[in-house]
Amino acid sequence: MDVLHLDSNHPILLQGLAALGYTNTEDYTSTRAEILQKIGQYQGLIIRSRTPIDREFLDHATSLRFIGRVGAGMENINIPYAESKGIFLASAPEGNRNAVGEHAMGMLLSLMNKLRVAHESVVDGHWLREEHRGTEIEGKTVGIIGYGNMGKAFARKLKGFDCEVLCYDLLPDLGDENARQVSLEELQQKAHILSLHTPQTALTRGMVNRNFLNAFQHPIWLINTARGSAVVSADLVEALKSGQVLGAGLDVLEYEKASFENLFDASQKPEALAYLLSAPNVLISPHVAGWTLESHQKLAQTIVDKIKEHFLYL
Repeated sequence: MDVLHLDSNHPILLQGLAALGYTNTEDYTSTRAEILQKIGQYQGLIIRSRTPIDREFLDHATSLRFIGRVGAGMENINIPYAESKGIFLASAPEGNRNAVGEHAMGMLLSLMNKLRVAHESVVDGHWLREEHRGTEIEGKTVGIIGYGNMGKAFARKLKGFDCEVLCYDLLPDLGDENARQVSLEELQQKAHILSLHTPQTALTRGMVNRNFLNAFQHPIWLINTARGSAVVSADLVEALKSGQVLGAGLDVLEYEKASFENLFDASQKPEALAYLLSAPNVLISPHVAGWTLESHQKLAQTIVDKIKEHFLYL
């Protein structure tokens, strides 16, 4: 089968598919219109986020048998329509779950111990110890919303911190030795720390809004390494100003472009974003929680393994 690659990935992906007998074609620059003209000749497609795989795209992909999305989510694919055409879909949350768990933990520790602002203070020539007194995780209750690959990875990182870990998910019976599954109401009643690990869906879009945040009994530290669309930035800013949110670690923002490669038009910076960029108790990274040297390889290998397994048993 001929496979079209629309985004660059680790070389192990090209090598792995070639070893399985596939012919690889790399095209990282063609426009959508140019891709639509030729996609019908390919049986396989490898993507990240550059091009939405919608009904129009799939109607042109008349020979397509599989799509490999080198990442955790598949929100850029019209999944029901693809599946109705018998197209096998493979994503790779197993490939970057550890990276996301470590990044979430790093953001939390940095925020609670004021590492960024302490560093900047020292660089400016100050040695202010009391002003940079931190807060410990020990004894706190950590709430995780979304207990799949990413949520479970973060929960494993919390072992040894002597804290209570609660998880909430729409699916039942996901709790394990690392987290006790509870209702959303119980999580909001008990949590001092909240970490989001949800996919982008109609239910999660705008989920963390004013009412959601005000439902927490305790002021919380918020970590979001999931999707920026889950958090209403203006409401988060309001909660930061009121003290309902003590600090926020944001690897993702609602202002991101669909490709995750760009953030915003600098000439039209939203007011809420301007506040988040300047707030001392906010830490922002450019959607790189799952973007490590190790995950780069593991993501690619996961896609190869899933395609191999699927077509081996057909």
